[in-house]
Amino acid sequence: MELQVVALTLPENSNLILGQAHFIKTVEDLYEIMVATVAQAQFGLAFCEASGPCLIRVAGNDSTLEAAALNNAKAIAAGHSFVLMMREAYPINVLNAIQQCPEVCNIYCATANPVQVIVAKTEQGAGILGVVDGHAPKGVEGSADVQARQTLLRQIGYKL
Repeated sequence: MELQVVALTLPENSNLILGQAHFIKTVEDLYEIMVATVAQAQFGLAFCEASGPCLIRVAGNDSTLEAAALNNAKAIAAGHSFVLMMREAYPINVLNAIQQCPEVCNIYCATANPVQVIVAKTEQGAGILGVVDGHAPKGVEGSADVQARQTLLRQIGYKL
Protein backbone atom coordinates (compact mmCIF):
# COMPACT_ATOMS: atom_id res chain seq x y z
CA MET A 1 0.00 0.00 0.00
CA GLU A 2 1.15 3.51 -0.84
CA LEU A 3 -0.03 6.61 1.02
CA GLN A 4 -0.35 9.83 -0.90
CA VAL A 5 -1.21 13.41 0.05
CA VAL A 6 -3.27 15.13 -2.66
CA ALA A 7 -3.68 18.91 -2.42
CA LEU A 8 -6.97 20.06 -3.92
CA THR A 9 -7.28 23.21 -6.00
CA LEU A 10 -10.13 25.61 -5.30
CA PRO A 11 -10.93 28.38 -7.77
CA GLU A 12 -11.19 31.85 -6.25
CA ASN A 13 -14.31 32.43 -4.12
CA SER A 14 -15.38 28.81 -4.26
CA ASN A 15 -16.21 26.11 -1.73
CA LEU A 16 -16.11 22.36 -2.06
CA ILE A 17 -17.74 19.29 -0.67
CA LEU A 18 -15.74 16.06 -0.86
CA GLY A 19 -17.64 12.86 -0.29
CA GLN A 20 -18.21 9.23 -1.14
CA ALA A 21 -21.29 7.77 -2.81
CA HIS A 22 -22.12 4.36 -4.23
CA PHE A 23 -24.05 4.56 -7.48
CA ILE A 24 -23.84 6.14 -10.94
CA LYS A 25 -27.17 7.91 -10.24
CA THR A 26 -25.25 10.13 -7.77
CA VAL A 27 -24.39 12.62 -10.53
CA GLU A 28 -28.01 13.30 -11.43
CA ASP A 29 -29.18 13.38 -7.82
CA LEU A 30 -26.49 15.83 -6.65
CA TYR A 31 -27.14 18.01 -9.70
CA GLU A 32 -30.85 18.12 -8.84
CA ILE A 33 -30.09 18.92 -5.20
CA MET A 34 -27.91 21.87 -6.21
CA VAL A 35 -30.42 23.45 -8.61
CA ALA A 36 -33.39 22.82 -6.32
CA THR A 37 -31.75 24.01 -3.10
CA VAL A 38 -29.92 27.18 -4.20
CA ALA A 39 -31.20 28.29 -7.59
CA GLN A 40 -28.42 30.85 -8.20
CA ALA A 41 -25.61 28.45 -7.29
CA GLN A 42 -22.84 27.92 -9.80
CA PHE A 43 -21.34 24.46 -9.49
CA GLY A 44 -19.34 21.65 -10.99
CA LEU A 45 -19.43 18.01 -9.93
CA ALA A 46 -17.14 15.07 -10.66
CA PHE A 47 -17.88 11.49 -9.54
CA CYS A 48 -15.36 8.64 -9.83
CA GLU A 49 -17.16 5.52 -10.93
CA ALA A 50 -15.79 2.37 -9.22
CA SER A 51 -17.10 -0.40 -11.49
CA GLY A 52 -17.97 -1.03 -15.11
CA PRO A 53 -16.10 1.45 -17.30
CA CYS A 54 -14.71 3.28 -14.19
CA LEU A 55 -15.16 6.72 -15.72
CA ILE A 56 -15.17 10.10 -14.03
CA ARG A 57 -18.68 11.43 -14.55
CA VAL A 58 -18.96 15.25 -14.76
CA ALA A 59 -21.92 17.62 -14.55
CA GLY A 60 -22.68 21.19 -13.51
CA ASN A 61 -23.70 24.59 -14.73
CA ASP A 62 -20.31 26.36 -14.69
CA SER A 63 -17.48 25.16 -16.93
CA THR A 64 -14.71 26.54 -14.66
CA LEU A 65 -16.09 24.73 -11.63
CA GLU A 66 -16.69 21.56 -13.67
CA ALA A 67 -13.04 21.63 -14.76
CA ALA A 68 -11.87 22.19 -11.17
CA ALA A 69 -14.02 19.31 -9.91
CA LEU A 70 -12.71 17.06 -12.68
CA ASN A 71 -9.07 17.95 -12.01
CA ASN A 72 -9.48 17.32 -8.29
CA ALA A 73 -11.28 14.02 -8.92
CA LYS A 74 -8.48 12.93 -11.28
CA ALA A 75 -5.87 13.81 -8.65
CA ILE A 76 -7.68 11.85 -5.93
CA ALA A 77 -8.66 8.97 -8.27
CA ALA A 78 -10.54 7.06 -5.55
CA GLY A 79 -13.52 4.94 -6.49
CA HIS A 80 -16.97 6.31 -5.65
CA SER A 81 -15.57 9.64 -4.47
CA PHE A 82 -17.15 12.90 -5.57
CA VAL A 83 -15.99 16.49 -5.64
CA LEU A 84 -18.60 19.24 -5.71
CA MET A 85 -17.28 22.76 -6.32
CA MET A 86 -19.61 25.74 -5.82
CA ARG A 87 -19.96 29.51 -5.93
CA GLU A 88 -22.93 31.72 -5.01
CA ALA A 89 -23.77 29.11 -2.37
CA TYR A 90 -22.09 27.72 0.70
CA PRO A 91 -21.87 24.10 1.84
CA ILE A 92 -24.19 24.91 4.75
CA ASN A 93 -26.90 25.73 2.18
CA VAL A 94 -26.83 22.26 0.59
CA LEU A 95 -25.08 19.91 3.01
CA ASN A 96 -28.18 18.57 4.72
CA ALA A 97 -29.85 17.78 1.39
CA ILE A 98 -26.67 16.10 0.14
CA GLN A 99 -26.37 14.01 3.31
CA GLN A 100 -30.00 12.92 2.82
CA CYS A 101 -29.27 11.72 -0.73
CA PRO A 102 -29.62 7.90 -0.68
CA GLU A 103 -26.41 7.38 -2.69
CA VAL A 104 -24.20 9.49 -0.38
CA CYS A 105 -22.28 7.36 2.13
CA ASN A 106 -19.85 9.84 3.66
CA ILE A 107 -18.84 13.49 3.63
CA TYR A 108 -15.13 14.06 4.24
CA CYS A 109 -15.22 17.86 4.27
CA ALA A 110 -17.17 20.93 3.23
CA THR A 111 -14.92 23.96 3.09
CA ALA A 112 -13.30 26.92 1.37
CA ASN A 113 -10.00 26.21 3.14
CA PRO A 114 -6.94 24.63 1.59
CA VAL A 115 -7.56 20.86 1.60
CA GLN A 116 -5.20 17.91 1.48
CA VAL A 117 -6.69 14.46 0.93
CA ILE A 118 -4.93 11.42 2.40
CA VAL A 119 -5.27 8.67 -0.20
CA ALA A 120 -4.27 5.00 0.15
CA LYS A 121 -3.40 3.25 -3.12
CA THR A 122 -3.40 -0.53 -3.49
CA GLU A 123 -3.20 -2.91 -6.43
CA GLN A 124 -7.02 -2.73 -6.66
CA GLY A 125 -7.41 1.05 -6.61
CA ALA A 126 -7.48 3.96 -4.18
CA GLY A 127 -9.49 5.07 -1.18
CA ILE A 128 -9.73 8.25 0.86
CA LEU A 129 -8.53 7.82 4.44
CA GLY A 130 -9.31 11.37 5.51
CA VAL A 131 -8.57 15.03 4.91
CA VAL A 132 -6.55 17.89 6.31
CA ASP A 133 -8.96 20.84 6.21
CA GLY A 134 -7.30 24.21 6.68
CA HIS A 135 -4.56 24.83 9.24
CA ALA A 136 -3.78 23.78 12.83
CA PRO A 137 -5.19 25.90 15.69
CA LYS A 138 -3.00 28.78 16.85
CA GLY A 139 -4.60 29.23 20.27
CA VAL A 140 -7.88 29.40 22.17
CA GLU A 141 -10.41 32.15 21.53
CA GLY A 142 -10.68 34.95 24.06
CA SER A 143 -13.62 37.21 24.79
CA ALA A 144 -12.78 39.54 21.87
CA ASP A 145 -12.66 36.51 19.55
CA VAL A 146 -16.07 35.33 20.81
CA GLN A 147 -17.50 38.79 20.11
CA ALA A 148 -15.96 38.83 16.60
CA ARG A 149 -17.42 35.36 15.85
CA GLN A 150 -20.87 36.37 17.04
CA THR A 151 -20.73 39.63 15.07
CA LEU A 152 -19.73 37.79 11.89
CA LEU A 153 -22.63 35.33 12.24
CA ARG A 154 -25.07 38.21 12.59
CA GLN A 155 -23.54 40.10 9.65
CA ILE A 156 -24.01 37.14 7.32
CA GLY A 157 -27.55 36.44 8.54
CA TYR A 158 -27.13 33.27 10.60
CA LYS A 159 -28.15 34.81 13.91
CA LEU A 160 -30.58 37.57 14.92
